[in-house]
Amino acid sequence: MTITREDFERYISTFNANDYEGFSSFYAEDVDFNLGDRKRIVGRQGIVDFYKGVKAHIEEELTILDLILAPDGIAMHNRTVFTTVVDWPDFELWPTKKGDVRKIESIVFYKHSGGKFTHIKSARFKEL
Repeated sequence: MTITREDFERYISTFNANDYEGFSSFYAEDVDFNLGDRKRIVGRQGIVDFYKGVKAHIEEELTILDLILAPDGIAMHNRTVFTTVVDWPDFELWPTKKGDVRKIESIVFYKHSGGKFTHIKSARFKEL
């Protein structure tokens, strides 16, 4: 089973809406997620737990800029806007305060099998 553009757009939409059940339904149980050299998370629930912590402090909105789909993978160039809603001075990726806005572009590679993401590799392309 391959993932279509419509499927992937639904994945991004559920992520932006903080629909944890929706976006995590795209993950294999043992998905391997790498945020560049900043953090590695293995497992669907681990990713959900990470984002519940992040989204309790930071609103995050992804916009697809470019998307390439292959039978077993997806490459995305995206813009992400992070808006801090609760101070988080000890956030492991960067310290942040309420009202801070950070915009970045990233390149993300997804490997999938059976309609589920098995590997996700994300790297910051540039800060805007």
